[in-house]
Amino acid sequence: MDWSISDIRTFLAVLDAGSISGAAARADLSKSVVSKRISDFEAALGVALFTRHAGRIAPTDAALALADRLRPALAELVAATESVGAQTDLRGRLAIAAPMSFGIRHLGPVIAGFARAHPGLEIVLDYDDQLADLGRAGFDVGLRIGVMKDSSLMARRVCADPRALVASPDYLALHGAVETPADLSRHRAIGYLNARLGDIWPFGDVPPPPLGRITANNGEAMRDLAIGGLGLALLPMFIVHDALRDGRLVRLLPGLAQEPLPISVVWPQVRPMPRKTRAFIDHVAAALADAPPWLAGLG
Repeated sequence: MDWSISDIRTFLAVLDAGSISGAAARADLSKSVVSKRISDFEAALGVALFTRHAGRIAPTDAALALADRLRPALAELVAATESVGAQTDLRGRLAIAAPMSFGIRHLGPVIAGFARAHPGLEIVLDYDDQLADLGRAGFDVGLRIGVMKDSSLMARRVCADPRALVASPDYLALHGAVETPADLSRHRAIGYLNARLGDIWPFGDVPPPPLGRITANNGEAMRDLAIGGLGLALLPMFIVHDALRDGRLVRLLPGLAQEPLPISVVWPQVRPMPRKTRAFIDHVAAALADAPPWLAGLG
């Protein structure tokens, strides 16, 4: 049996990407190289890992069972080799998953600082509002916003962010002010495709406003729709802080009590934790240890 770590990584990459071309693009390799590695790995094991039909591939039961055992074994191998070089610079690949708006607006400078401090580390950054299965998708670490549901992930809360119910001055001038919770029933809210408004409504016994005719799958899109006068929007402060400062949006009922959104770094359970993962978690926690910068001056 003759195989290499590269064969294992390629096999898991194809499984996660769902295609030869997807795995090749992620690894910056040619499709022919990826395809040959898979064929060589199958030959070494003496078993088919993928079925091929009309240009498509699908994992076999053997492939799925093998992947479940290889993932923790590969993580342990990486952690073991990193621990030997504990006094050396960080090396290898760190794959990070984060929500789109938070990542683009606030996480980029934090990751840039980390990358500058560790020039030997390859960093792969994936922004997506859909929650990824970190382990299966090959991510080392991720950012999660909101209360963590039942999960096998480890988590470290790094800060918290209040939500704001907002509308534009033009919208309020046309549809009426919101001075009490009872006024909400006369207005319409912009919906969020990834969650029901009632499920994320943070204001206790105060009923949320009815949904209007517009729904979006991204917080910044919702903010822009609210600025355009198309309804109320419930959004994290990290998305609307600048629009509140310059008056494009108005915060409604700011005195309502709420539990702020926790912002956490999460990672798959790996023992021991790889040095690169621990270093990144500590870096993000330090960067956001004080009051988050987007809340400065908002009161």
